Amino acid sequence: MKCEICSGAIQETFLKKLIGTVVKDAKGKKHKICSQCQKKFPAKEEAIAKL
Repeated sequence: MKCEICSGAIQETFLKKLIGTVVKDAKGKKHKICSQCQKKFPAKEEAIAKL
């Protein structure tokens, strides 16, 4: 899987869970974000603005 902000690879655990987060926008669409981008943009609104 790729991060939708930086297009980098998102790491997964051995159970195929993401090491990062999933953010919903106003329309309800889910966006996958890596842990590095999650650290850069801690607020949900900041992360959605970068998409």
